[in-house]
Amino acid sequence: MGIFAMLGLASAADIKEGMKAPAFEAQDQNGITVRLADYQGKANVVLYFYPKDDTPGCTAQACSLRDGFAAIKAAGAVILGVSADTTQSHRAFAEKFHLPFSILADPDKRIIEAYGVKMPLVGFAKRVTFLIDRQGLVRKVITDTRTKDHDQQVLALLKGMS
Repeated sequence: MGIFAMLGLASAADIKEGMKAPAFEAQDQNGITVRLADYQGKANVVLYFYPKDDTPGCTAQACSLRDGFAAIKAAGAVILGVSADTTQSHRAFAEKFHLPFSILADPDKRIIEAYGVKMPLVGFAKRVTFLIDRQGLVRKVITDTRTKDHDQQVLALLKGMS
């Protein structure tokens, strides 16, 4: 391990379009275990990482995905949010803003590190969204997230995946 990786200044992974998405398993805000493998062959996955529950940008992004939930589901995808917050924090966040999708707790940052989205030094997740197809391949990586209309960003790209 290089000095940059030890200091948290280098990504643990560099996930690119066309690569196999790293497998994961985590509990959502309702204590349900969710695995990426659960969706293989069944649905595309919108896997979005965000820094912290109930903060302005993260709330705008979650509410945008909430508002576009029906259209994203109709496009054949499920939404999974991930941050380093606990299941209890996620539960309060999801209840407060009526979020209809799973938010996965990653307090040990295993998923965050596997996808290479850990912020240097602070350890929060960067705001990055991965669109994963039914075969488990990363089809799109969104790094220029528009929090207030993220649902529209996602929908436009999902339409191109059909």
